[in-house]
Amino acid sequence: MEEGAIGLPPGIAEKREALTPMLAQYADLCAAYDGVLVLFQVGDFYEAFCEAADAIARELEITLTKREDSTGEYPMAGIPIDSAASYIERLLDAGYRIAIADQVQDPADSTGPVDRAVTQVVTPGTVIDDELLEPGSSNYVACLASDGADPGVVAIGNGNGDGGGDEPATSETSSGPGSGSEPEIGTYAVAFADVSTGEFLVTSGPRATVADELDRFDPAEVLLAPEISSEAFELRGTVTPPREGTFEHEAATERIGQSGRSANDLERVSEIRACGALLAYVEYTEGDADSEDAYDAGGDADDTNTGRNENDGDKSNDESGRGNESRQGDDSESADRSRFDAISRYEPTEHLRLDATALRSLEVFASHDDGDDSDDHTLFSVLDDASSALGRRRLAGWLRRPLYDAEAIEARHDAVSELVDSSLVREELRELLRDVYDLSRLSTRVSRKRANARDLRSLADSLEVVPLVREALSGVESERLVALRERLDDCGDIRGLIERAIRPDPPIELTEGGLIEPDFDEGLCSLRETEQGGKEWVAELEARERRKTGIDSLSVGFNQVHGYYIEVTNPNLDSVPDEYTRRQTLKNAERFYTPDLKRREDEILSAGERADEREYELFREVRGQVGAEADRIDRVGDALADLDALCTLAAVAVERDYVRPAVGTEDLEIRGGRHPVVEEAQDSFVPNDLSLHAGEVAVITGPNMSGKSTYMRQAALCVLLAQIGSFVPAREARLPVVDHVFTRVGASDDIAGGQSTFMREMSELATILRDASDRSLVVLDEVGRGTSTADGRAIARAAVEFLHDAIGARTLFATHYHELTDLAAGHERVSNYHFAADRKGRDVTFLHSVDEGAAAASYGVDVARLAGVPEDVVARSRALVGGNDGSDGTDGSANAAGRRADPGANGHRPNRRRSPIEGTTTAELTDGDPTERKERLDRNEPSADETAIPARNGTTHDPSEIRGAHNGRKKRGGTSNGGDGRTERGIETTLRDLDIANTTPVEALCTLNELKGRLDDEPDERHRTD
Repeated sequence: MEEGAIGLPPGIAEKREALTPMLAQYADLCAAYDGVLVLFQVGDFYEAFCEAADAIARELEITLTKREDSTGEYPMAGIPIDSAASYIERLLDAGYRIAIADQVQDPADSTGPVDRAVTQVVTPGTVIDDELLEPGSSNYVACLASDGADPGVVAIGNGNGDGGGDEPATSETSSGPGSGSEPEIGTYAVAFADVSTGEFLVTSGPRATVADELDRFDPAEVLLAPEISSEAFELRGTVTPPREGTFEHEAATERIGQSGRSANDLERVSEIRACGALLAYVEYTEGDADSEDAYDAGGDADDTNTGRNENDGDKSNDESGRGNESRQGDDSESADRSRFDAISRYEPTEHLRLDATALRSLEVFASHDDGDDSDDHTLFSVLDDASSALGRRRLAGWLRRPLYDAEAIEARHDAVSELVDSSLVREELRELLRDVYDLSRLSTRVSRKRANARDLRSLADSLEVVPLVREALSGVESERLVALRERLDDCGDIRGLIERAIRPDPPIELTEGGLIEPDFDEGLCSLRETEQGGKEWVAELEARERRKTGIDSLSVGFNQVHGYYIEVTNPNLDSVPDEYTRRQTLKNAERFYTPDLKRREDEILSAGERADEREYELFREVRGQVGAEADRIDRVGDALADLDALCTLAAVAVERDYVRPAVGTEDLEIRGGRHPVVEEAQDSFVPNDLSLHAGEVAVITGPNMSGKSTYMRQAALCVLLAQIGSFVPAREARLPVVDHVFTRVGASDDIAGGQSTFMREMSELATILRDASDRSLVVLDEVGRGTSTADGRAIARAAVEFLHDAIGARTLFATHYHELTDLAAGHERVSNYHFAADRKGRDVTFLHSVDEGAAAASYGVDVARLAGVPEDVVARSRALVGGNDGSDGTDGSANAAGRRADPGANGHRPNRRRSPIEGTTTAELTDGDPTERKERLDRNEPSADETAIPARNGTTHDPSEIRGAHNGRKKRGGTSNGGDGRTERGIETTLRDLDIANTTPVEALCTLNELKGRLDDEPDERHRTD
């Protein structure tokens, strides 16, 4: 977005006093709508001038022209009104907010430039035109505020749950606009509005909670209070700066009251500020209130002769996508300038919470194939089989805010279960719902005076389906379906009014007639009869004049410029009667009119014009009456949306063989579980079981590519599906109600944010360890892999212990740190699972099946070979990890923890790995006093931490035995038995029995040092002289 394109262009501002009236009008509108790009209607085009013209010409790749007048030349670029929607969409994508300045005066009534007014401000979050919206998707604008902007203002209530902190914000603890710091924790609020459907929500809480809500709703546009920076919330999309005064507490309270609601329903000052500012912004985008009495007209006779005779904002569904609305001053149709459903306050803790990390890693709405976001291969794409836009949007809403109340979950499951069992009812309902248009958006356009006649017919056609839906539900028994049936008002009076008034296939244009049934209004009927009678007289005139003049080629016609005429070709001009008056001369003919034809023409045109005007008046009256019933229509749409979503879940369950889960159990048990997205993308899928008790941590090991990440994700997705009311992809499932799903899966640098992969990973881990509860489900994959092995292993182990001991959350923890499998021996609720692999010679097959116990190997070198790493590198890799050629069933990367796994013991390890320096840190080994250690060895005193060295045959070597042999020889006065080779044989035996794969580098160095000491103290038999 180019700064010079928004507001008053500098090239215009420099000559503002000398501008022509039209350009002065443009300058005034640009100044009034500072911060947006003004598109200025001139005839059939929307134009921009000077720097704004340069910018849109580059952005839209259109021709840049010039306009000249007495003050100079001005760059000019424009877009055709009839195809404006596509251009406006590109400008929105480029970051512009756009003010549409329409001609709002009839050129015939103008003595100077035609009056213009901004009739709509189009922004990414407030568009309502179908051409600019994705069908079935919500389009939110959000507003962020805090309690701390107005000095001395305190919170109205402390809130509950995550809705606020323990203490109300005060002027002492809150930061004002100029403080340079963010507000205190617990003082933020965010309001969401979908202007296209009338949905309005608000909540409050700590910054992290509000940030999660922003990620969950993914608004197209965000408004910020003055004291809040976009960096604090890492906002995406369009960020709109505050309008002066709209965030003031008093002004916000007044704005909420003007909308027919009460600020007393909100718990915090921050919520009032967010809601009031958002309502004000939406009203601002609806255009200039001063144009309320303007006439719907087009064409600027002063500037161009290509003006339009129609300029109603009902063009919102026109192929041109203009979406402008010039308001009339009568009382038949008053637009609700901020028509929303009741402001709904909610607590995030009322729903299963999914933060941005979980939404991303579980790929709920966007997948990350090849590094690019896509809506293919997502959980929503699997469920996205709704019959209507209403149902599609409702399903997305359920995924965005899954249920947390067990009874509500069961009620949805009951409804889905009945629809699964009643296939005939389900399919009949789905077929009926395919004929339902987007009632929510239709209702919004009607109430905001942007609906055209076709919108009203679509509304009537949708309402016609409602009685049939009620009949199809007549035999249902589940509580939820019965309640939906009772909510279905067929709105017969509304439908009847539309069907009586609006023709079945009306035109898009609203002021050119053809909208209203002639018999709907007596006055209209009389005018149409007059018009039609005149047209019939004209049609008979041609035959009469041919007989009268004897000119067989004589014809009667009509055009917009000259009206009705009688055309005679040149060879027959001598036969023209004297009463014919010449009207137009053509190359091969002359056109005439007669006094009777002129009189009839005046009657026809007058009657037609008055009939068109009357039709438009009647249309607006009908639209106003329908708009007054918008709340009823919304309730019907809401019920149909729920019904469509439930039918869709049932259809998906049947088609994909999902099962109803038992919800609210203590343990999480899944039999034959599958990943709902992966199984759709692959020809075959290996189901797996999972049993996770309350507070249990499952440590999962196994090869790369074996399916660990998929296994953990599918468990989380099953929980998510269950809590929106869906069946789950499994043979059997028993699931607890989860309050929060946390994930730490995958790795990516946040380069723009200055975070490395490891820093981002640790930030996500910190969030989990801070916010998780014993009712949470935690999914952790490869924690600690972004740093050194020792540090990563330590962090991973500490995290597991903290989740086990301090939090008690159900946890799935995948790792390649095989040492972590030892945790099962000392922690009651830690268990081991691994993914199996089958080795045949040098070939490894990953079975993708999970078993109890720890993995025998990671098979990393084998994965490298499968990926095409050169064989020389593979061979060298095998040598480096232990020289194992793979013949023993491992790839050399296996450790003793994996080899001693006991699948028969439910993954618990009966023997902990023992070390000669267990309990001693690396720093202690390297930084300790070597003299002190040597003296301790000389005294044959093992340290308190020293224990046996593991041997491959299961025996152990006590370090004191090694030291005893060494020191004992010294105590015997240096005499030696070494001549018989027993020392060398003892060292050889020790080395043969040493389990290298299970000995750390530090342990090996210590042992090597002591063995070398034994050799140093022995006489060298090869150099003896006696």
